[in-house]
Amino acid sequence: MYGLIKSHLSDRTFQVRYKAEYTTLHDVHSGVPQGSILGPLLYSIFTTDIPETDQTLIATYADNTAILASHLNPITASTQLQHHLNLLEQLLKRWRIQANGTRSTHVTFTMKREDCPAVILNGNCIPQDKIVKYLGIHLDRRLTWKTHIFTKRKQLGLIFQCMYWILGRKSELALTNKLLLYKIIIKPIRTYGITLWGTACHSNIEILQRYQNKVPRTLVNAPWYIPNSLPHIDLQMATIRDEIMNLSTTYTAKLVTHPNKLTPILLTEPGPRRLKRFRPIDLPTRFSQIGRGSNKGEGIHWDIAQQDKCFHSHIILPTQVYL
Repeated sequence: MYGLIKSHLSDRTFQVRYKAEYTTLHDVHSGVPQGSILGPLLYSIFTTDIPETDQTLIATYADNTAILASHLNPITASTQLQHHLNLLEQLLKRWRIQANGTRSTHVTFTMKREDCPAVILNGNCIPQDKIVKYLGIHLDRRLTWKTHIFTKRKQLGLIFQCMYWILGRKSELALTNKLLLYKIIIKPIRTYGITLWGTACHSNIEILQRYQNKVPRTLVNAPWYIPNSLPHIDLQMATIRDEIMNLSTTYTAKLVTHPNKLTPILLTEPGPRRLKRFRPIDLPTRFSQIGRGSNKGEGIHWDIAQQDKCFHSHIILPTQVYL
C-alpha cells in the first residue's frame, strides 16, 4: 500500500501552455493529482488531527472547512470561533497548509440585524458577508434560500438557452432524446440540495416552478391554450413540490438505514419551534394534505435555531498545502 501511494504522488511534473508555446517541465513537490479519486482521502488523512472544541462545530469536505459557533450573545459566539481559529492556525503552520484568505468568508446566521464581531486568522481579518456559497449552495443570513433559488433560476435559464437549438420548439430531435438530455443535464442542477432549499417559502419555490412549466411546454411544442398540467402528465414530469417530497422521502429512508450511527440524529426534533417554518424532516409530507399549512401563502422556512434570537457565527475556509 505504501509503494502504491508513493508511486501515485512522486515523480510528477507539470508545464504551462500559452497558445502554441510550452514551458519546460518542472517537478511537483506537493499536492495530489487534480481530480484523482485518492485526492480527498489522502487530504483527510493528512488533516486527521484538525482541532475540535466543545463550543464549536467543524465540518470538512475535501479542502473546504466550515466552523460554526452558536450563542445568544454575538460577542461570545465570535469569542468561541476565534478560540477555534487560534488552534487551527497552529495546525496550519505545523503541516504547512495555507488557508485561502481571499475566498474565506465570515457570515452571521440570525434573525436580528446585528452581526457578530470580526475574527482573525494568520493576522488578517476574515471578510464578513451576508451570503456565503458552500458546496454549491448559497446560504443567506436568515436561511430563506431566496438568493440560492434566484441564482439557480438564472443558471437554469442560461443552460436552457444554450440548449434551445436542440430542445426548442423547432428542433427535429425525437422527444425521447429531448427528455434524456433534460434529465441528464438540466434536472440534476435544479434538484441539487433540494432537501435543504425545499424548506423555502411558497413564493420562492414558485420561481422554479414557473421555469419548470416552460420546459415541458417547449419540449412538446404545446400551444398557448394547453394547461401546464397536461405536458407534465404526458411526459411523466414531476412538479417542484412533488420532487421535494419524493427526494426528501428517499433521503430520509437512506438516513434510517445508513451505517453511520450518528445519521438518525438528523431525524430528531432539535427543540421547540418558535417560528412557523418547515424543517428538512418535514419535507416528505410538506405539500401533502397532512403537512400543508392552513394558509396557502404562508411563509414557512427552516428554523435557524431553537430560538430566533440566537447568533450563529460561521466561517468557510478553503485551504491548500504548500512548501
